[in-house]
Amino acid sequence: MIAALLILFVCLAGTVALRQVSARVKVAGEPIARQINDLLPQTQCGQCGYAGCRPYAQAIAEGDAINKCPPGGTATIAALAELLDVDPLPLDAAEATPLRVAYIREAECIGCTKCIRACPVDAIVGAAKLMHTVIVDECTGCDLCLEPCPVDCIEMRDLPVRVTDWKWPLPQDRLIRTDREQAA
Repeated sequence: MIAALLILFVCLAGTVALRQVSARVKVAGEPIARQINDLLPQTQCGQCGYAGCRPYAQAIAEGDAINKCPPGGTATIAALAELLDVDPLPLDAAEATPLRVAYIREAECIGCTKCIRACPVDAIVGAAKLMHTVIVDECTGCDLCLEPCPVDCIEMRDLPVRVTDWKWPLPQDRLIRTDREQAA
């Protein structure tokens, strides 16, 4: 009986000692991964190819590219580049896929609220048994609201190009020279 109590006491003391030591020792990549995660928008949309912002932050800490977060955009890429002391990159596939937002055909909406629960950024507003709508400026285009909709009244639409979003296309076959360069 006394031997069993002594063994139990030694085990408990060992557990307490291990917890104290593990609290002081940090995993090598954890602090930087936490800092990276703090810079990400926390939309948990999966557009980067990871299940959420935390797994993507860990992947960046392990060497993955910093330019895979469409909701964060260029501001997040710049912040990550500064934190990691690397050159900022253009958003991955920004030219290949146009910006999209969810659109709810309100006449077909039954007000089930499943889309509201699925939206990671609270871009959908409405009430139970009433129609819902999407706040376009808040929608990240993650498509997470499409699947839970039981009446398929949600579709993804390309955002119209606005003056602030438009980029001049660069010619591929010739160089553009300034007037000074042509005169020289």
